[in-house]
Amino acid sequence: MKIVLVHNYYRQPGGEDTVFRAEKDLLLAAGHRVVEFARSNDEIVLDGFLSRAKLGFGAVSANDSVRRIRSILRQESPDVVHFHNTFPLVSPGAYYACREARTPVIQTLHNYRLLCPSANLYREGKVCEECVSHSLLRGVRHGCYRDSRAATAAVALTLAFHRLQGTWIEVVDRYIAPTEFVRKKFLRAGLPAAKVSVKPHFLYPDPGMRTQTRDYVLFVGRLSPEKGLRTLLEAWKLLQIAIPLRIVGDGPLRSELEAERDRAGLSRVCFEGLLPREQVHVAMQRAVFLIFPSEWYETFGLTIVEAFACGTPVIASRLGVMAEIIESGRTGMHFTAGNAQDLRAKVERAWNRRAETVAMGRECRKEYETKYTAERNYAALMYIYRSAIQECSSSQERSSSRLTAILDGRIKDEDNVGSSTAPRHAS
Repeated sequence: MKIVLVHNYYRQPGGEDTVFRAEKDLLLAAGHRVVEFARSNDEIVLDGFLSRAKLGFGAVSANDSVRRIRSILRQESPDVVHFHNTFPLVSPGAYYACREARTPVIQTLHNYRLLCPSANLYREGKVCEECVSHSLLRGVRHGCYRDSRAATAAVALTLAFHRLQGTWIEVVDRYIAPTEFVRKKFLRAGLPAAKVSVKPHFLYPDPGMRTQTRDYVLFVGRLSPEKGLRTLLEAWKLLQIAIPLRIVGDGPLRSELEAERDRAGLSRVCFEGLLPREQVHVAMQRAVFLIFPSEWYETFGLTIVEAFACGTPVIASRLGVMAEIIESGRTGMHFTAGNAQDLRAKVERAWNRRAETVAMGRECRKEYETKYTAERNYAALMYIYRSAIQECSSSQERSSSRLTAILDGRIKDEDNVGSSTAPRHAS
């Protein structure tokens, strides 16, 4: 099979970038012909109000990317085009180039961009769904994207434009949601159920089950407000016993968190910055458990699956996909999101009851082998690709037959009017 993979990389590497590369490597290893089209946010230069607004408006069409993708389609004639992130340098306008070429379009739902200008359904330290339950104007009012009303307005107009165009419903052949939680969010917003498949992310290659542990707890992730780092440090201030905490990752909160660590005298909390993936996995294999304290609707949580593969249980907030992926008492424990007292209690329990923690680790490994291996993911991905190809071909045949019937006068052209509807909130 020949597949075009499309992705807009972020400045700060994250889970979406990791998943994109992993799926690319998986397809290549299986012998498929893969053509990559990628842009990077490193190309963006923001130097004021006008450039931020222009960036948002550019996401409507991103003409340069569309032209280049159209050229790839002519040269390669792929079986399918699989989009990961299109914002802001690719844009949904590229879907239309695929439709012109009669090539099926797959879109992975890595974030909530279709529903929320800031893409994360999170504002002022808590979950926010105002743009879904009301309108995109709520996001503009709060300046949710880049803390700018002008930039947010530009993004909101982009989303509204594609809603009116029917882009999300008519031009994308299949969406991939990484969890059932995410699928339900988008279905409630108006995406058709038949077009949204659940396929979890996976880990490739497998780091392997741990053989020993050391006396420390681990956090791995971006150091940003929605990740719950402030709650994590508050919980460490409340601990009744001294427990070493290693924090792996970087982000905008790092200096603030390090300063708070120093003020509170938390000498056993160590910030290690970004580490190569292999070193991260070694740290996971040796940790007593991993903490995942996110306070927003994660779309997946690849770090959790990495911990499962290493046989390391996870203490996570009881919110969204974390409640779905982690089975409390079997593969980890939950605490109330944002509640440092509850997190402290769960940390001390897991630390003091090592036999339970070890047993959970074995269950974590079973969970990984059952759901998150490359082999299982490959089979699911191929099924989605083939289904989209078949459905796209059938749709084209129906359209061709209908056009022939119209031209022959057997069906009135007016029958086409109003045949499609836009999602209520899929913007």
